[in-house]
Amino acid sequence: MNTTRSGRPALTRPDGTPLRVLVVDDDPDLAEVLSGALRYEGWQVRSAGDGASALAEARELKPDAVVLDVMLPDTDGFAVLRSLHTVQPDVCVLFLTARDAVEDRIAGITAGGDDYVTKPFSLEEVVARLRGLLRRAGMARQLDEGPRLTVGDLVMDEEAREVTRAGELIELSPTEFELLRFLMRNPRRVLSKAQILDRVWSYDFGGRAHVVELYISYLRKKVDAGREPMIHTVRGAGYVLKPVTP
Repeated sequence: MNTTRSGRPALTRPDGTPLRVLVVDDDPDLAEVLSGALRYEGWQVRSAGDGASALAEARELKPDAVVLDVMLPDTDGFAVLRSLHTVQPDVCVLFLTARDAVEDRIAGITAGGDDYVTKPFSLEEVVARLRGLLRRAGMARQLDEGPRLTVGDLVMDEEAREVTRAGELIELSPTEFELLRFLMRNPRRVLSKAQILDRVWSYDFGGRAHVVELYISYLRKKVDAGREPMIHTVRGAGYVLKPVTP
């Protein structure tokens, strides 16, 4: 089993690269301790001490998750989250709050936060919450899961070349399988037609967009038929695979 130095099963992005996390807190000592605990998980971590720095770091890092203090020197965490969501709407956010008021929790969830912890907290709790958020969002996979990709209720066994959704087997052609594999290795990320052509068909873009459109339509008929859709078109940008929100 692949484990971190903490002894927990290692988590990575679906493509096997390290998870990216941004820690935002105006207490430099706390930010350093939190960042150290997350690096111990094998993740790529950056930190920021105010809202403006957080947005600048996020633009460069493109984090999978943000640990975000509610109270910041130049703004509050809710405003930072709203700005983050304009450029990265699917980022997972764990709020840190010094107050255990119901109003704060409601404000955080309403703003689009995924979870929160109240100060003082244990590092183990923060790590456990983040691991849970990232796995449920389909943005992380466990290294000992073998050749298996999971996004929501969609599961691909790369070795057996089998795909199921909600336990129901989906029959795919070899090209459909490769296209879905590329989408599942990049969940919640918009993939352009040019990127898809290059990875699935090894084509230069030169006017073959209709090939991608055709095979996306085939996949939708098989993966999304009679179910909540997971494959979405982002007009003018490409396609994205997202787990269905409960």
